[in-house]
Amino acid sequence: MRLYVDDLRDPPDDTWSVARSSAEALAILRSEAVVEELSLDHDLGGDDTTRPIALYLSEHDQWPPIVRVHSSNPVGVEWLVGMAERYGPGVTR
Repeated sequence: MRLYVDDLRDPPDDTWSVARSSAEALAILRSEAVVEELSLDHDLGGDDTTRPIALYLSEHDQWPPIVRVHSSNPVGVEWLVGMAERYGPGVTR
């Protein structure tokens, strides 16, 4: 599965499953779904961000092999990239 996490934007094509909140993405990641590729926005509306997702993946060592960050928030991008590089496979560009 390819998981695209973004509250507003649609994924690049129909091969992606979409989660519009961190809670929705975490439910998918905690299920038996095999996520092979993950693309993260940072800001998900209101106080929600994808930081809980990165923390969950780091704490459970469940990063998918391919991680992308498509956020327009430069501070959020830096944080997500740092987490993926330190605890996961790094970020595919």
